[in-house]
Amino acid sequence: MKATKAWDLVGLAVIAAVATWLLVRSFYGSVPPIGALAGASLYAVAVIELGFGFFVRSRIGGSRIGDGPRQLHPITVARTLALAKASALVGAVISGVWTGFLLHVLPLSSTVRAASHDRVGAWVGLVAGVALVGAALWLEHCCRTPNAERPRRRRHLKRYFRPSSVGLLWRTTIPLRLSLAIRQLPLVS
Repeated sequence: MKATKAWDLVGLAVIAAVATWLLVRSFYGSVPPIGALAGASLYAVAVIELGFGFFVRSRIGGSRIGDGPRQLHPITVARTLALAKASALVGAVISGVWTGFLLHVLPLSSTVRAASHDRVGAWVGLVAGVALVGAALWLEHCCRTPNAERPRRRRHLKRYFRPSSVGLLWRTTIPLRLSLAIRQLPLVS
């Protein structure tokens, strides 16, 4: 499995925020009041995942992975990784939902009494969603093997700077010719 990308999480949060903002904007009058602890259940999930991350990390770091009685089974680590990836996605969507709700409620909170009461629960839910994303990414990080080499981010540059490649010639001569052609253009005063 590949690591969860931050842009995937941000994209999900933005889509959820826009969709929620549009829905709340249209149907806010029929939404029941949001309690102060509406999103607080995610805090418990985040704390459990954070604690389990430390547990998995200690087992992997101590090479206690296997079928033995004091070892962590490899399938359990794989399932934990799947849980971490799913929790990160759910946390991103929940954060987006509460953000979209807040985008509608914050401007109304000074004039509408219900909006000022709903604001507290929305902030609690937003922070809980962000906490779940953080705990899930930590758990995902803890499931890595200790000797796993991180992929290099500069792989695409190998092709670009290869001296024998035709691509290098193409990529260096075309911009040079363009800059020379731009310099030769007459200036209009």
